[in-house]
Amino acid sequence: MKKLTSSKSKDKTLVSSASRVFFLCLMLFAILLSIPLNAQGQQNSISGQISDATNKEPLVGVSVIVKGTTTGVLTDIDGKFSIAAPIGSTLVITYIGFEKQEIPITNRTPLNIQLKEDSQLLEDVVVVGYGVQKKSDVTGSVTSVSKDRLAKIPVTNVLQAVQGAAAGVIITQQSSVPGDAPSALVRGQNSINANSGPYIVVDGIPMTKSGGTLNDINPADIASMEILKDASAVAIYGTNGANGVILITTKRGTTGKPVIRYNGHVGVESMAHILEPRNGEEYLQKFADWMKQMGREQTSPVPNYGELANYEAGITTDWIDLVSQTGIIQDHNVSISGGTSDMKYFLSGGYMDQKGVLQGYNYKRVSLRSNLDADVTKYLTIGTSLFLTNHNRDGGRVNLLNASAMSPFGQIYNPDGSYKIYPMEPEQLFSNPLLGLTTDRERRSFNVNMNGYAEVRFSGFLQGLRYKLNVGYTYLPTRTSSYTGREANNMLGNGSIRNTETNSYTIENIVMYTRDWNKHHFDFTGLYSAQQRKFNESTAGATGFVNDLLSFNNLGAGATQTSASYADKYSANSSMGRINYSYDSKYLFTLTARRDGSSVFGRNTSKYGTFPSVALGWNINNEDFMKSVDAIDNLKLRLSYGKSGNEAIPVYRTISTSSNNKIPSNGIGETGMLLSNLGNSDLEWEKTTSANIGIDFAFLRSRISGTIDMYSSKTTDLLLLRSIPLVTGYSQVYDNLGETANKGIELTLTTRNIETKNFGWESTLVFAANKNKIVDLYGDKKDDLGNRWFIGHPINVVYDYKMQGIWQEDEISAGLHKTQDPTAKAGDLKFEDVNGDGQITAEDRVILGQTSPKWTAGLTNTFRYKNWNLSIFLQTAQGMTKNNPDLNYVDETGKRNTPREVGYWTSENRNNTRPALSYYNTRGYGYASDADYIRIKDITLSYVFDPGKLDKIGIGGLTVYASGRNLHTFTNWIGWDPESRQITRGSQSWDSNLNEYRSWEDNYPVVRTIVFGLNITLK
Repeated sequence: MKKLTSSKSKDKTLVSSASRVFFLCLMLFAILLSIPLNAQGQQNSISGQISDATNKEPLVGVSVIVKGTTTGVLTDIDGKFSIAAPIGSTLVITYIGFEKQEIPITNRTPLNIQLKEDSQLLEDVVVVGYGVQKKSDVTGSVTSVSKDRLAKIPVTNVLQAVQGAAAGVIITQQSSVPGDAPSALVRGQNSINANSGPYIVVDGIPMTKSGGTLNDINPADIASMEILKDASAVAIYGTNGANGVILITTKRGTTGKPVIRYNGHVGVESMAHILEPRNGEEYLQKFADWMKQMGREQTSPVPNYGELANYEAGITTDWIDLVSQTGIIQDHNVSISGGTSDMKYFLSGGYMDQKGVLQGYNYKRVSLRSNLDADVTKYLTIGTSLFLTNHNRDGGRVNLLNASAMSPFGQIYNPDGSYKIYPMEPEQLFSNPLLGLTTDRERRSFNVNMNGYAEVRFSGFLQGLRYKLNVGYTYLPTRTSSYTGREANNMLGNGSIRNTETNSYTIENIVMYTRDWNKHHFDFTGLYSAQQRKFNESTAGATGFVNDLLSFNNLGAGATQTSASYADKYSANSSMGRINYSYDSKYLFTLTARRDGSSVFGRNTSKYGTFPSVALGWNINNEDFMKSVDAIDNLKLRLSYGKSGNEAIPVYRTISTSSNNKIPSNGIGETGMLLSNLGNSDLEWEKTTSANIGIDFAFLRSRISGTIDMYSSKTTDLLLLRSIPLVTGYSQVYDNLGETANKGIELTLTTRNIETKNFGWESTLVFAANKNKIVDLYGDKKDDLGNRWFIGHPINVVYDYKMQGIWQEDEISAGLHKTQDPTAKAGDLKFEDVNGDGQITAEDRVILGQTSPKWTAGLTNTFRYKNWNLSIFLQTAQGMTKNNPDLNYVDETGKRNTPREVGYWTSENRNNTRPALSYYNTRGYGYASDADYIRIKDITLSYVFDPGKLDKIGIGGLTVYASGRNLHTFTNWIGWDPESRQITRGSQSWDSNLNEYRSWEDNYPVVRTIVFGLNITLK
């Protein structure tokens, strides 16, 4: 049971780097506050129960306040309450969706209160761009993420809770490296080269362009999360809305005495699936088979002489076990909220520590947040939001790829106890996977974000007019330092330091006007905003140290030194207007227009773009002819059409640039200029027009409810990075070329299957299907074979030979291969002659599938029995085909280990899916594989303690839970995981968290997590 009393205090916050001291102070504060609370609990009180007048069911969370004061409580799970109130006072009863009641207190008799539904009150509100709306009045396609998933699913990044739970939003955990953020795609990929990720706004201030990520936001601080998808919903963000918008609202203070909450969990992590390498016996057999297939005489039982000592001694090493460990994750969050009618506050601190399942992969996050709101006068409200986040990923790391390739007979150490650089001497392609632990590395980043607002409300003849000023500032410094010691680098030693700094600000002037008369409702929102971001980078490196004592702390001690620096600047300004009109809550109309200007575009075209949209809505269930239809509780039709833009290319792509280049000349180094980027001053906005039709429905007293949306979008003037002849001195240039299209359907369906006092069962199904295709590229309707872009097909496809099986010995003996593949031998891959010319050539390659899913779905079943709650969430992605590098290990010399799960052909087993060890993949076949999967994403079991019993000891609420994530995956994929980004030797991928490229060394498996958690509220 929650009690709210008035409190006035002056808060001074001292932010210290010692996060543990911060938490100790909070806990001490909690203990001190609990003392007077217990004393207050001894006062005389009035009790009662509140229920629904129609269904006679108890109502949970009803607000009961003593009129004229801020003393109040909320009803418990049985609708009961108890509150200190003197005789003669009045209780004010309020609950969203029900009529307000005022109950005079004449005696101490328990009250039995029934609330009547109020059809004019919204069932819930939805956060939209620059404001909120009643859900019944929303005309655009907006998905609200379940608050249960935000509050009860233990995740390190909020997008992990969204995966599979929001229709039309594909969340991909491409990397499970601790601290890595998932990627998001809303309603398919519009752009080919430009960014297709959604625009992220936190508390009204954009995060995307400031350099921050959702990793900077503590999931425990999030109050609500909405995803804007169609043109009407996103047009208010103009150029930023082409790929959808994610709106996040953090928790804020409420009127009442201080409420202290702690929520945290501790758990263990393990590899969800291990692609086991061959053990000693299997490794020896593989080498023997390789020698036989190569027609060579085997003179040694092992491929490399460096393995002989361990082989003869019978010593084997499980390298995967050697580099792995039991992962441990802990997350602790403490918050204090409360306030008076004039001042409200929310303070929180979070500490997250994740020790990965591979040695050296560590991640720590310390976050502090302060949200304040103050009614300075009757007409003026001001507020601030301040958060600081510190990310730490220090430490050297093992190498999983090398561990999977290592011979079980390889030597870990030299005789002196140091790591052996090449355990399979003389093989030097794969080094010791433990060498990374000797590397001294720092990976640290900070996000200091300060937002403030001031809102003025007018009265008199200007009643309904408001002005709001939003100001946001972000400071984001990062530091990455690395030193590879002489032991692991041919006795040279190599150090580097990279420092970056991002400063950005946003200023928004917002005018809002609302007026209601008779059955008419009108509101207007106007905006003028400006943004700027500055980025600076400096790097320094050195090679050739005489010792490793000072690591990267004295780069000047290196024999050879390098340095570089870089800076850029981005700015934009925008103006926007939006009109909402409704008549009798039946007919809804929204008109939006936004004009954006961006510095990324050139001088020959306008830097500005205008993006309008219109939407209509019809609340059919509010019509008179529907009043007699008791089975339908809600039925709304929505239509929208509009245009949005995309500027998502780097700065300075409209101008030609060059870079410094040092070359030797007459025995000395000369600095010259090297062409680096060919500018295009004619670049302009990439534009997306889209149409949406949607239906919201609820039947049988909302026992069945949901939403269906169908959409179609077209993106033109793509910001395409096209290839040009090298004779120009450049290889690529950005241009406005091409067209893409997306069509799809989305369904969200919730059913309350069983509802009784002691037992409940609710199901939520989310389904989305998307069809993406390239309509045109260069204006000639021709494919771009080099980039694997094909007219009429999705942007990302697998284009390769069509494998038919394995050439068997009898087929080779019969000469069946001579025409199509004359050099083939038994055990080689067999491909289909698609064009029928009698031979296998590059012209036989075809599109084998798309890399993004054709459809996704998620199913959540939630069961409640008394105080127990069980949630089971299944997630699936279907229709994906990916090249599988785990089937394409290159082992021309037969000297590396390969996965046990990945077999090979021999003359004895004659399988028809895997080639012989002697097969050379000269055609570069990528082993296209079915990447569909169904995953038991998470299961959470929780117990909510009886509020009545907790009230006696001064506790407002207590929940304990156990939760598991990535518990099992059903798939035909052979490899580590079908969802993960596949990084192979020599490849790199961009890490948006560290603003740097990540190499193949950071292969990391998908992890299974089991945690135990506690949520407690002190009152």
